[in-house]
Amino acid sequence: MKRPILRSKKTGTLALIVSAVLIGVGLYYPQFAPAESSWFPFASSKKTKPDQVKLYWLTADGLRADADLFQMYKWAQEGKLPNIKKLMDRGVYGYSTPEFPTLTSNNIATLHTGATAKVHGIVEGAIRLEGHPLERATINGFNSTSKSVAPSWAILEKAGKKTVVLSVPGSTPPELSQGVTIRGRWGNWGFDAPAVIFEPTSNYEMRKNTVEDFYFNFLDKNLTRFVETLPASGWAEVAVSHSTPIQTSFEAHGSALHAYIFDSTDDGKTNYDGVQLSTDKSSILTSLREGEWSDWFPLSLSYEGHQVATQAKVRVIKIWPDGRFRIRVLYNSLNNYLVQPASVSDELTREVGPMVDFLDNCLCLGMAPQLIVEPEDKKVALEEARMSWNWHKNAVGYILEKWKPDVLIEDFYTPNQMLVSKWWLGNVDPRRPGYNAAKAKESWKDILEMYQGVDAIIGKALEKADKNTLIVLSAQHGTAPLYRNTRLNNLFAKKGWLKFSIDPKTKKPTIDWKNSKVVYLKMAHVYINPDGLSGPYKRASGPAYEALRKEVVAELKSLKDSNAVSPISRIEGWEQAAELGLPADRIGDLVLESTTGYRMWEEVTDDKTVFVTPRATGYKEGVNPKDPSVQTPFLIAGPGVANGLQLAKPIRHIDQLPTILNLMNVSVPDYVEGQMIEEVRK
Repeated sequence: MKRPILRSKKTGTLALIVSAVLIGVGLYYPQFAPAESSWFPFASSKKTKPDQVKLYWLTADGLRADADLFQMYKWAQEGKLPNIKKLMDRGVYGYSTPEFPTLTSNNIATLHTGATAKVHGIVEGAIRLEGHPLERATINGFNSTSKSVAPSWAILEKAGKKTVVLSVPGSTPPELSQGVTIRGRWGNWGFDAPAVIFEPTSNYEMRKNTVEDFYFNFLDKNLTRFVETLPASGWAEVAVSHSTPIQTSFEAHGSALHAYIFDSTDDGKTNYDGVQLSTDKSSILTSLREGEWSDWFPLSLSYEGHQVATQAKVRVIKIWPDGRFRIRVLYNSLNNYLVQPASVSDELTREVGPMVDFLDNCLCLGMAPQLIVEPEDKKVALEEARMSWNWHKNAVGYILEKWKPDVLIEDFYTPNQMLVSKWWLGNVDPRRPGYNAAKAKESWKDILEMYQGVDAIIGKALEKADKNTLIVLSAQHGTAPLYRNTRLNNLFAKKGWLKFSIDPKTKKPTIDWKNSKVVYLKMAHVYINPDGLSGPYKRASGPAYEALRKEVVAELKSLKDSNAVSPISRIEGWEQAAELGLPADRIGDLVLESTTGYRMWEEVTDDKTVFVTPRATGYKEGVNPKDPSVQTPFLIAGPGVANGLQLAKPIRHIDQLPTILNLMNVSVPDYVEGQMIEEVRK
């Protein structure tokens, strides 16, 4: 098997060369690797001094905490979050304010560099640059090479700390030369195998006609696949079917699972109710009914022409009596191409289990999850969420116990996916039309269970911590209530500024860039050029440009929903980039801040409707960072930290890293814009 190549930005030293050679020998020839594979990642690291300050830092993406609705600290005081209560008693707690535009990509970079985007360069996940066409992103904001300055894990490794980075967006390609990097998300490094939902082609028109943003949520990156079905044939040993059995194939990531759909009820009716799966139509891997999960089973995937041995797990979400189906295939989120060193993948899978990193698929550009379509999806989502927090809890326990790193930095994404979905935040929001107290009570139970999942992860760190361990809980952003999507590109099309066509089969839009003058692109940017937007983008100037920009601003300011609410709360020109903490060369001609509850959306439709009620009920993109719904918890406990203190006012995200580095006696880089939170000290 082809092995991942060790990558580092800091090459050239003799120590690194020797380290790389030794690691490479262990990877290519396992018989020469150290007998204790758990110690292998840090084989060449210096011995930790007994009094050296260590760090466990968890960021829980989307974890909302505010004084009015998501009263996390009150829940802890009531005994519902016992480990967070321990952190509160032993340390300092309060709220932290993210940076605009309140996204994961820019705020994970902000937390770990102590700087705003004008320094680290990460504006969002899909970054456009002058000199490149607007039709596709120039830079992936989740790729580690896109940052302009070093993050916390690189700083701490340079300071001599044995470091592990687990599931942190922006950490791959790996920036650690001797530490461990495990599945940094969405950086286009290694082989990622997201879960896929399979449905028959007969469901295609139903989905296309009933689900808004169909193209993004169902076809982009093939997270939902529509497959052909036929009468079953060539199967060796299968269940008896009292209706003509149906077969299909679930193909994804270079593998194929054959499905046999049968009717077990001898009642004279067509009533399909079961599925059997096989890789060869001879041996049956699993037999399932609606509502059942399979066990994990071995499966071989394909990556760049090489076979990747991994595991999969299947959930039958729904079977219609006529044989239509909605079936989810979940793949182990770990493999040898998503970790450095490569041996870590097999070790964690063996000792902790196949990885469920977070709930649901993710397109990572602010799009809604897949599991918010059928009523049955809610149960599946909650089951998968539980798998994710249990895996992270167990992984933290194993890593801290067996590897004994000085630093473990981890990110957990399920809170974001639960709260942006349709199933929970919308029910507990008392301001939402149709609010129902009984539904709210039921949803609060599930939400509390998710917070308890985070609490349990923290609990594992507390179990393994000693008196010299700092424990920190942060979040990139909270989650705001979502009432309406604002299709700004439909507005621009109505004005004649944007020209597009839509494929009638796939609903995929095509922009006529040459004849378009104004376009909105995620997450907060409007690009303007009176001469057209085709070719390499270049910032326009002159009287015609200024006149058109002024007209666009006026149109946006006058835009109102049917309830007279304006969806745009702030409009700034690119000249004001510094005030927003943004780099001028990575933003649009206009930068927009949305009114809380209104999400700006790229989608275009033939009817050019501007306002629509989405399936999702939560979001965070482009919200005022000072809105309580997107502010986050901040807890820190350990050596040098005061006990039982609540911060007097919210801090800024940029202040967290310099505070942590000061408490660890590590030099703070010159590019850090934040300040030490003096209130934290004993």
